[in-house]
Amino acid sequence: MEKIITVTKDNLEQKHICCAISNNNDHQVLAKKSWLAERFGDGLVFKKCDVRGKCFIEYIPAEKAWAPIEAKDYMYIDCFWVSGQFKGKGNSNLLLDECIKDSKTKGKRGLVVLSSKKKIPYISDPKYLRYKGFKLADSTKPYYELLYLPFDDDTYKPSFKDTVKNPKVEEQGFVLYYTYQCPFTAKYVPLIEDVANEKGIPFKSIRFKTTEEAQNSPAPFTSYSLFYNGEFITNEILSEKRFEKIIVDKEL
Repeated sequence: MEKIITVTKDNLEQKHICCAISNNNDHQVLAKKSWLAERFGDGLVFKKCDVRGKCFIEYIPAEKAWAPIEAKDYMYIDCFWVSGQFKGKGNSNLLLDECIKDSKTKGKRGLVVLSSKKKIPYISDPKYLRYKGFKLADSTKPYYELLYLPFDDDTYKPSFKDTVKNPKVEEQGFVLYYTYQCPFTAKYVPLIEDVANEKGIPFKSIRFKTTEEAQNSPAPFTSYSLFYNGEFITNEILSEKRFEKIIVDKEL
C-alpha cells in the first residue's frame, strides 16, 4: 500500500493531482486545479496515494456536491479511481477507509456515490462498492444508481432529484453539459465542438459554473452528459472519432 497525502489549497500548485496527465501546466490540469481551489471552501477533500497516477478519492458534503441529489448530512464521493499498477495492493480500501473515518469525524450520516448497474467509463465501480457494503438508494434511466453506505441502521436513504428521473432536454441537436471537475473535458469538449461546426451540425455546450447550476442538471453525471434531440446519449467523454461514430449512427 502507498502513503496517502491530502491535497489542499496550500499545496495544490505543487502536487500532481491525478488522471495520468504528467504536466502540471497542461490546460486540463489547470482547469481541474482551478475547480478544486474553488471547492475547498465548500469542504471538498482530495486524498491521493503519493504516486503519479490514478490513485485517489475526492469527496464533499452532499449539500455542496455538484450533483442533482437529495442527501442532507451525507458525504458525497465525487470521484474514486484506482487503476493500473496501483490495483490489487489495498489502495482502494485504504482510500475508502480514510474517507469513512474523516466523514464520521465530521458527523456525517454516511457516504453516497453515483454508480451504475454495471461498470461503465467514468462512473464508480458498482461491484467494488457493493462488496464494501454500499446499498442501492435510488436509480434513474438509463443505467444510473445512487449507492449509499449508512453509518447507522436508522439513517434515511438519499435520492436523485425529480429532475433527473427521466433525463431529457428541450433543445434539438446536440447539447452537452459539462464541468471542469474532470480535467479531460477541457481538452475534449472543444475538439468535438469543432467536429460539429465543420459538419454544420447543431451543437451547444453548457458548462456548469456554480454548485446551483450543477445541482439542477438534467442528468446525474454533471461532469459530462451529451444529449441529442432531447434524448440522453452518453456520459463518456468523447474523442473526435467516438463523436464521429455517433454522428454516423444518427445518420447525420
